[in-house]
Amino acid sequence: MRILIASPIYPGTIAELEKNHDVICAFNAPVEELKAVIPDRQILVFRSGVDINAEVMASAPGLKMLIRAGSGLDNIDMNYVHENKLELHRIELPGAKAVSELAFALMLGLARKLRQADSSLRQGHWIKHEIKGYLLTGKTLGIVGAGNIGSLAGRMGAAWGMDVIGCVEEPSDARAAELEAQGIKLAAFHDVLARADFLSLHVPLNKSTRNLIDADALGRMKPGAFLINLARGGVVDEQALYEALTSGHLAGAGMDVHEHEGEGKISPLAGLDNVLLTPHIGAGTVDTQREIGAKIMEIIEAHQTAD
Repeated sequence: MRILIASPIYPGTIAELEKNHDVICAFNAPVEELKAVIPDRQILVFRSGVDINAEVMASAPGLKMLIRAGSGLDNIDMNYVHENKLELHRIELPGAKAVSELAFALMLGLARKLRQADSSLRQGHWIKHEIKGYLLTGKTLGIVGAGNIGSLAGRMGAAWGMDVIGCVEEPSDARAAELEAQGIKLAAFHDVLARADFLSLHVPLNKSTRNLIDADALGRMKPGAFLINLARGGVVDEQALYEALTSGHLAGAGMDVHEHEGEGKISPLAGLDNVLLTPHIGAGTVDTQREIGAKIMEIIEAHQTAD
């Protein structure tokens, strides 16, 4: 098969694919470069951070299959995919584990003020009695988007002894029962905002979720609450969040995704001590990428066998 890999994936997977397939790598290339290398490709593998628009896909008349090495689809023209009946595979579950764990890393880091403690100690300051931290146990964890990733984060919260509530786009009695079995109580969006001590975002970025967490939503959150965003940067109005943090309404925020991402981009929250910032590393563990790579191999081999 003729394969274009448009995003970094597990190196061992690339090496294995190169043994039996014609592979081109163009990691995070701009649209014009992708259009130049894709014309004879049959399979496109990609992650976030690269624009898979209609022009790119239309430049490959023999394109048969797309593999999203993750879950989000905000960087691909889905109308083109549907209209041209392209086969699309999303590899969601491996990343869900890593993203959920990072949610807890950010919550713990904020609750125990690890950034301040580490920075002070490196400068020779022993501020043991000045650090005022909080437990996660006994707190309310609010999940906005209790899907694959959100529900896993919720199950982890329940195991941690947190009271977990969550909302979904299309609530139903069946979905409520399913979440209840996982230790997650289904609630309305505004209830989740108002009751959460830690609010963790796990929704896709689309028209209905862009700036979902705006000034109004932030104002509905419990004073002293923490916000965690591992969804997409556009889900949060960063200027409104800045104001909520500097006013003292929110105690802190952990942001793995940002409105503007990439080299040279600086978050408007970068100057705040009560914020933890990471560069979209939610699914970026070695274990996760190895697992995703194995799934990519399975999908391509199954497709080749079917042909």
